[in-house]
Amino acid sequence: MAKGLQGFSWTMLLLFCTIQELGARAEHAAVEGPDLRQLGDPALLASGRVKRGWVWNQFFVVEEYTGTEPLYVGKIHSDSDEGDGSIKYTISGEGAGTIFLIDEITGDIHATERLDREQKTFYTLRAQARDRQTDQLLEPESEFIIKVQDINDSEPRFLEGPYIGSVAELSPIGTSVMQVMASDADDPTYGSSARVVYSVLEGEQHFTVDSKTGVIRTAVADLDRETQDRYEVVIRATDMAGQLGGLSGSTTVTIVVTDVNDNPPRFPQKMYQFSIVETAPVGTAIGRVKAEDSDVGENTDMTYQVKDEEGVEMFKVTTDSNTQEAVITVQKPLDYESKKVHTVVVEALNKFVDPRFVDLGTFRDQAIVRVSVLDVDEPPEFRPPSNLMEVQEDVHVGSVVGVVTALDPDTANHPVRYAIDRSTDAERIFDIDANTGAIVTGKVLDRETAGWHNITVLAMEEDNHSQVSRASLRIRILDVNDNPPELATPYEAAVCEDAKPGQLIQTISVVDRDEPQGGHRFYFTLAPEATNHHFSLLDIKDNTAAVHTQRMGFNRQEQDVYLLPILVVDSGPPALSSTGTLTIRVCGCDSNGAIQSCNSTAYVVSATLSPGALIALLVCVLILVVLVLLILTLKRHHKSHLTSEDDEDMRDNVIKYNDEGGGEQDTEAYDMSALRSLYDFSEIKGSDGGGGPGEGGPSGNPASELHALPQWVQSPDLDFSVFRDYICRKVEQADEDLSVPPYDSFQTYAFEGSDSPVPSLSSINTRSSDSEQDFSYLGGWGPRFRQLAALYAGRRGEEDSEES
Repeated sequence: MAKGLQGFSWTMLLLFCTIQELGARAEHAAVEGPDLRQLGDPALLASGRVKRGWVWNQFFVVEEYTGTEPLYVGKIHSDSDEGDGSIKYTISGEGAGTIFLIDEITGDIHATERLDREQKTFYTLRAQARDRQTDQLLEPESEFIIKVQDINDSEPRFLEGPYIGSVAELSPIGTSVMQVMASDADDPTYGSSARVVYSVLEGEQHFTVDSKTGVIRTAVADLDRETQDRYEVVIRATDMAGQLGGLSGSTTVTIVVTDVNDNPPRFPQKMYQFSIVETAPVGTAIGRVKAEDSDVGENTDMTYQVKDEEGVEMFKVTTDSNTQEAVITVQKPLDYESKKVHTVVVEALNKFVDPRFVDLGTFRDQAIVRVSVLDVDEPPEFRPPSNLMEVQEDVHVGSVVGVVTALDPDTANHPVRYAIDRSTDAERIFDIDANTGAIVTGKVLDRETAGWHNITVLAMEEDNHSQVSRASLRIRILDVNDNPPELATPYEAAVCEDAKPGQLIQTISVVDRDEPQGGHRFYFTLAPEATNHHFSLLDIKDNTAAVHTQRMGFNRQEQDVYLLPILVVDSGPPALSSTGTLTIRVCGCDSNGAIQSCNSTAYVVSATLSPGALIALLVCVLILVVLVLLILTLKRHHKSHLTSEDDEDMRDNVIKYNDEGGGEQDTEAYDMSALRSLYDFSEIKGSDGGGGPGEGGPSGNPASELHALPQWVQSPDLDFSVFRDYICRKVEQADEDLSVPPYDSFQTYAFEGSDSPVPSLSSINTRSSDSEQDFSYLGGWGPRFRQLAALYAGRRGEEDSEES
């Protein structure tokens, strides 16, 4: 081949160990190998040689090689290689340099490790040819594949286990139970390594398996859950289509036999015995029985019923849904004296019956239940149980109303005693004979007061009062005609002065407290004492009557009121009557007959207010007048009391000041006259006996008034009579007036203190050995103390004049 041609050709060499592998290689080359012309020129040369380029195919290597030497895979070679070692072959990609090694000079590829197709089926590598001297790439890099050739080294595995299936009992042969499936990791496209067949290792007496699909089916038709409800079947899967040398794996399949209703209920015994006291109330449970059923689940649900007529009448059977037991209860009261033993036939039957198994027999069973009635000491029983009696209301006290009878139902038949429950007859209207049970009246009866009486009669054994029976008795009081009829209301009517004869004035009706069985029938007529013939009475025959006028016109001046007595008689028997009075007033009417006025003022008033209302109104007016007078009296007394004390009692005028005040110039703070009014100046002057500066008589000089104020003077002879008299007078007034609250108080006056920059002004401290004090310094205290300075300066001047 000319050296000037660009490109090279590779020759792929494969080594197979057997002729079968060579055939497989040819098959794979035809099916999977890429086109030889993929990277080279597609035109073929006449000599059979291809144009320079890559020529390659897949390499095959057998898995699980166990030899000691590296496994030869194949060879890559270029037709430009002259064998002088100038070309260096290299590979790269998956496993290059580790799993696969190449001889750089010859191009031989070897596998150095044991390969497993189940882990990796092929490896992709890239081949290169370089000049050994220049390391230049002589051909473009190209990929090739080394495929791992499968061998039968993996057994079938059941990956979806454990398997649990179910089948109904008594299923026909060939009933599908479930399907199992094994998986083989070998190559399913190469040989028979992955072709799996199934077979039964254990349990083949009852089940079979399809060799290709793995479907398990029943092999018999008499599977009985009650005999065996579970089977363990071992299924084996073998590859190589079951041929000799194939590998196999197995799994255990649990098959549960499900229940069908193929067993009827059965009572464990055919007779049951129970006992119960005769006084057991209706609904009392006597006992329980249960039928057994070999089935499970809803196939054991059953119902019970009573089959015989006697049992149906006396007893009732219900089914306990939780325990599937028959509960026998009392349906009618039992009586030991009537029947001591009862026989009941109880039948049990399945609630759900499978029609496929009807031919197996009846799905029901029966048992006999004997119920023994136990005797107990029972209270007396009332016979007959009638609870209604009737008696006339006019019977005498002690009359027999009726008789009650009670008997001891026990065999001993003890005597019975009677009594009335007084909580139902607190007024003791009736009594009962303790021995005979005769009920008699204890008081006079009145149907109009109470038409019915409900009492409770007690019956007890003579020697055992704890055995008591009660019976409610209704006594009806029958009516007798003992109440006369009466007018329904006190009728009052009015008639016009110009009334004409035959004019309707009033329609009257009556009432009767009696209730005759045939209904009321009343008769009306004017009483014999009716002397005037101005009015007529007409019986309308419907228990009412109409009053009409019989004369032409009336005169109010002659007579303004007519009293018409009316006699009313009932139908008896006996017939009773009463007389009622109709008051008719004569009134003035207009042309249309409307009443305008009547002479009697009382009639007008009575039409608006009843006498009781008038009396109540007068009482209210009187109470209001008394209250007004009482309030005025209290106010006058209170006012006079306040006026007598306004001049002297100044306790309400005491004012507390927390600030110093504005001095003599502050005239708005309080009223000085209120303070001055505390003292009686005339009394002070009179008590001095004409001595002092006031003896010259009253004077309009302000200085004389100021001197009359009680002041503390420096004199050894102090006179407290003014204060003593004043205090005593106030005490006497307070003691005499009981309405005045206690205003007693106690006040303490202390000295100003030693730290004050201004000396004390208290006159108490003036009691010293020195009788002379100079108050001239007060003039220097400012305008607020100007009047105080003038006061003491004037006082001092007078004392000097007296001494002189």
